[in-house]
Amino acid sequence: MVELRKMNLQDIKEQWEYVTALPKDENGLTNPYEGITFEEYETTVLPELMMHENPVDMPEWFVPETYYYLWDEQVLVGEYRIRHYLTEALKVGAGHIGYSIKKEYRGKGYGTKGLAMVLDIAREIVPEDEIYLRVLKSNIRSFKAINSNGAYIADEDETHYLMRVKK
Repeated sequence: MVELRKMNLQDIKEQWEYVTALPKDENGLTNPYEGITFEEYETTVLPELMMHENPVDMPEWFVPETYYYLWDEQVLVGEYRIRHYLTEALKVGAGHIGYSIKKEYRGKGYGTKGLAMVLDIAREIVPEDEIYLRVLKSNIRSFKAINSNGAYIADEDETHYLMRVKK
């Protein structure tokens, strides 16, 4: 059974393994935590990322963000991030949702299934009329996952499609 779980303390080991294995930048999803130790993740990174959902004393430009993990039974297969609203830069940049799927699980429908579940959550959080996503033109699988969830191409630049999903 495929399910989403919000970032939590119970799944700390699996979350750490997932996050530290992600490259620093893959298909436009950035990850400053590649290769950190479990202790760093447990004492610094996890508390900070969990606080991003309800931030305190953050800079004015900071946008609240919630992390979710996609599980198939007991295997963590993907990560999804929902930004609660958009700044002008995010409207033409990363948008509301960023995600990744473990390489060995790509092309098996996990991106599409997980995105459908995350979009349902985002529809309750996001104040904008549409949910914004950005995808590299070269990332065909992600484009198909986003398109399969009802998105349309709202704009594009040399390297990305800026896509929207109606709420």
